[in-house]
Amino acid sequence: MRAMIERLTLMTVHAHPDDETITTGGSMAKYAAAGDRVVFVTCTYGEVGEIVVPELDTPENHARLGEIRREELARAMAHLGSIEHHWLGYRDSGMMGTPDNDDPRTLWQADLDEAIGRLVRIVRLDRPHVIVGYNDFGGYGHPDHIRAAQLAKAAFERAGDPSWYPEQLDGADGLRPWQPLKLYETVLDIEGREELNRVLEERGIRPWWTGEPDETEDQRRERETWMARMAAATGPKTTRIDVSDFLAAKQAALREHVTQISSDNPFLALGPEDWLRIAPAEEFTLRESRVAPVRIPEDDLFAGLR
Repeated sequence: MRAMIERLTLMTVHAHPDDETITTGGSMAKYAAAGDRVVFVTCTYGEVGEIVVPELDTPENHARLGEIRREELARAMAHLGSIEHHWLGYRDSGMMGTPDNDDPRTLWQADLDEAIGRLVRIVRLDRPHVIVGYNDFGGYGHPDHIRAAQLAKAAFERAGDPSWYPEQLDGADGLRPWQPLKLYETVLDIEGREELNRVLEERGIRPWWTGEPDETEDQRRERETWMARMAAATGPKTTRIDVSDFLAAKQAALREHVTQISSDNPFLALGPEDWLRIAPAEEFTLRESRVAPVRIPEDDLFAGLR
């Protein structure tokens, strides 16, 4: 079967515009530059995100934030190479317990099987060999990240089964069942980045995961509980993709997400030379493989398929 694969396809599944660059931008650029096919899916338009630049934080811009973030995403992708894109078509769910989270148009409130079906259709259309999503906590607990993780895992299982969404197989698109071969989760390891925290402290930057100086005891406990949940959901680092040659492109793409990532955000406050020293790779957990044998650790998301 492997000998029949002429061009490998990588698909990443993300919650909002900017997530694709933060967690997988270097890898997407690397594989695109190597001539592999790279596709990513954005589940929501990010309409209820914060606007972190004060002069842009206006009612008018909030009213059209989904449109603005679509434009930012298009500019960001221009830095990462030849990469294809799909919108899943849902509204940003906001944070748990907020009015936005109750909006019936959101991904969080959507019928789960229907949402999985939308992603299954894209998988059957683009036929990826590898899918990358998030862990069960969505990396950091946002409802859209949790849901995006569920969709990626379910689509991996269902896309190859003709009993799921058979109506897709009878249409004019000529879709057929398609079974991806490997499923990964991104690794967002904050507590494990001691060097990162040290450099940020030296430069007077307090990252959001360390808490505010005036936080109350209740806030400290809530933050520590949240950090513990992040750590517990993080899988083993099975796969390390060296993105050294693409760190500058990744940062250029990040800078296009103007409304969401400020210049003092740790992702931008440190330059490519800092990231080259601190974290020159993007890391992943291999959750499922239909390729044998699997040899861990890996340095290629397509390991076993080349």
